[in-house]
Parts: sequence; structure tokens; C-alpha cells
Amino acid sequence: MRIGFLINPIAGMGGRVGLKGTDGVVEEAVALGAEPVAPGKAAQMLGLLWQLLQGEKRRHAIEWLTCSGRMGEEALRVAGFKKIRVIHRPTEVPSADDTAAAVHAFLKAKADLIVFCGGDGTARDIAAITKDDAPILGIPSGVKMYSGVFGVTVARTAEIIVGFLRGEVPLAKVDVVDLDEARYRKGEWAVRLYYTALTPFEPTRTQLAKALITESSDAAVKSEIAEDLCELIRANPKTLYLLGPGSTIQAVADALGVKKTLLGIDALLCGRLVGHDLNEAGLLELLERYGNASLIVSPIGAQGFVLGRGNLQISPDVIRRIGIDNIVVIATPAKLARTPALRFDTGDHALDAAFMTKRYIRVITGFRRRRLTPVSQ
Repeated sequence: MRIGFLINPIAGMGGRVGLKGTDGVVEEAVALGAEPVAPGKAAQMLGLLWQLLQGEKRRHAIEWLTCSGRMGEEALRVAGFKKIRVIHRPTEVPSADDTAAAVHAFLKAKADLIVFCGGDGTARDIAAITKDDAPILGIPSGVKMYSGVFGVTVARTAEIIVGFLRGEVPLAKVDVVDLDEARYRKGEWAVRLYYTALTPFEPTRTQLAKALITESSDAAVKSEIAEDLCELIRANPKTLYLLGPGSTIQAVADALGVKKTLLGIDALLCGRLVGHDLNEAGLLELLERYGNASLIVSPIGAQGFVLGRGNLQISPDVIRRIGIDNIVVIATPAKLARTPALRFDTGDHALDAAFMTKRYIRVITGFRRRRLTPVSQ
């Protein structure tokens, strides 16, 4: 079995510093204190894969096709894999051109599967080349991961690879979608389908592509949810309310007469804006200043991610400071109908486990209406 493997070293760096993506703004992300995320995620997945394959001949039957240095080779060797063939040597600062060159080399070498660590931008770059020539599978590491080629978590990605090696996980065609990052950073929601791609698909481990359909009735329901939240916020004037991204939460801000960033994190106290488009550092500073806080978030349709996709500013430190019992989840009934479970991928195992112990989360679905929704890995 030949597996092509590459890491986009800059994927996910813009998340905690509030850039909502990293393409074209790496220097800005670094200046704001961003640190690489993808190499750690890749190393974690490979370490788990090594453990899962322990005692199996398949561990040594894999021939890894990869890039030199931090784009793949280093992580594979640290994990313990020996059968490694470097077929692309990237430039000192790897770019999308290196990703494309590596994928072409993987295809030429007859890779049976291409595993990458990155986000939707990386998935899009790869799918543009592979088409149906080879299946692809993503280790989730970007700021935005709306495509259907990613494992639900790093651990689930390792499990998918094991199932694929055993012949237990079939291939399926899924959507590769992406946002225009320049417009995204300006608060515009510009997402569209770019390609379809083959991926090893196991419904409990492979994430679904973000649902792009908005029901016509949603506007009225969002207004009801907003009325419910306005009542809550006005009843607790000493609580700092952090408003997550998304159109459902935008409706809450509109009802309060607050100008909110559609895709950022904003803060309210006594119904007044006290923080705008906050990054991790800004959130922690406000939490230190005001004390009691509550976070209002809405899951991604179909995928079910409440934290860990598109809101990386809400880091494990931020979540602990707020407290998991002070997280308010809101969603329209239409969104919940296609979102069977809620998921949390905070990057912190203990925190994710704490969410799992809740088993069910009460979701606000209208004015004084609640629905218990299961939590899943």
C-alpha cells in the first residue's frame, strides 16, 4: 500500500489570532503571535496510527511517499515509520506550488491514498489535481474545514486509515468546498462547491461537508431565537456575553441593535458592545476584566461542530475560563434536523472528554423552546 503524505505547515495558524485563515497572511499571523498548528496535529495522528497498527503486518507494508523536512518526512520518522520515500523537496518556505508538485509526484508513483494535514484550501488544491485518480483524506488542521474529506478528529482520521488498509472502509464521492478568504476576513460569507473527491468514507468517523442550504423559514425562527437570547442577556447585566460567528447569532446582535462581525467573536455587557472581532488574547483579557461570562455559539450544519471549526479564537484556555456549563448553543430546527449530534474538537483531550460526559446539550431552537441534542466524538 502506497500512501502519499504531506503537511501544510501554515494551516490553522490564523485561527487563534482571529485572522479566520492563513492564506496570504502568514507574516501577519506570525506578527500577532501565531504558532504552527499542523505539524503537531500530523504528529498526533501518525503516533495514534502507529499504535493502532501495532502487531499488524500492515504497519510495515505501508510505503510512505512524502516531502522532505517539515512537509512530511520529519513527522513520519518521529512516529516510527521506516519505509519512507521522499519524492518532493519543497522550497524553504513551502507554498501551494509545493503541494501541487507533491500531489503530481504521488500520482505518478501510483499512490493508493493521499493523506494531508491542512484545511479547505489545501483540500481544494489537492482535489484540483487528483480528481478521481486517487482518494484523499484530511487531518483536520485548518481554520475552516467545511469539506467532506476530513476525519471528524485527528484520532478518527487514524482510525479511517486503519479501516482503509484492512479493506473495511469503502470509498465515496464527497464535496470539496471553500471560502474566499479575502472576502471572509471582511465578514462576507462566500462559500461554494469547487470539486468532488474520492475519500475513504465511514459515517461515524468522516465529517460531512457543511450544508449550504438555508430554508426560507429560517429567518422567522432566527428572530424567535434572538428574542429568547435578548431576554436572557437583559436579565443578566453583569454577565459578559461572547457572541460567536454565524447568521443565527447575527440575528441576536441585530435584535439588540449591536453591529456584530458576522464571522468573528464579539463581546457584550449590559447589551453594549465592549469587544469587536476578538482574537484569543483579546478574549482572555476581557474575561480577566469582567469575570462572569457566557459564550453563545451555533453548530455548523450537518457536521455538528460547536467548537473547533471556524472559531479557533475560542481556545481551550478561553473555554476553561468561561466554563463548559456557561456555553449556550443555539440552532434552528431545520439545522438540527440535518445535524444528528454536536461535536467538540477543541484540541485539548481533557476538555473534549468533559463535553462528552454531558451526553446531551440543551439547544435553544426558538422563543422558550429547547431541544436535547446528543454529543458525539
